[in-house]
Amino acid sequence: MLRGLDPILNGDLLKVLCDMGHGDQIAVVDANFTAYRLAAGRPVLRLDGVGLLRACEAILSVLPLDDDLLQPAAYMQVTGSAPDFRTPVQSAVVAAVQRLAGRPATACEAVERFAFYTRAAQAVAVVQTGELTPFANFLFAKAVILPP
Repeated sequence: MLRGLDPILNGDLLKVLCDMGHGDQIAVVDANFTAYRLAAGRPVLRLDGVGLLRACEAILSVLPLDDDLLQPAAYMQVTGSAPDFRTPVQSAVVAAVQRLAGRPATACEAVERFAFYTRAAQAVAVVQTGELTPFANFLFAKAVILPP
């Protein structure tokens, strides 16, 4: 364990986050997501027993979101819902993006389910949580890290 880091950020997850380059995306998904098939050889990091919000807060505590993108975060749109509809879990993660990344709610894009799968298949890694809420899936794009 290290001081100043959320304890759910294990060594494997920290390595992936550190190794990501500018614009690379990481998927943070629910327990029912088809992680292993879509990751196709890329890392699947399991956080069993950890909810989506908790996992996203930990990741966003160390991962800056891409400033060059208007929408560096994306979530899976609930099938058949209006584009602006969010589940309570999705709303909580959007609020975490606002609080931890300093980005407006509009920085989080609703993505149709199958389009989300396509984008998730391009992610550097998939973090599979223990979240049981359907459609609780997010993508985050990493920013450039500049010298202090």
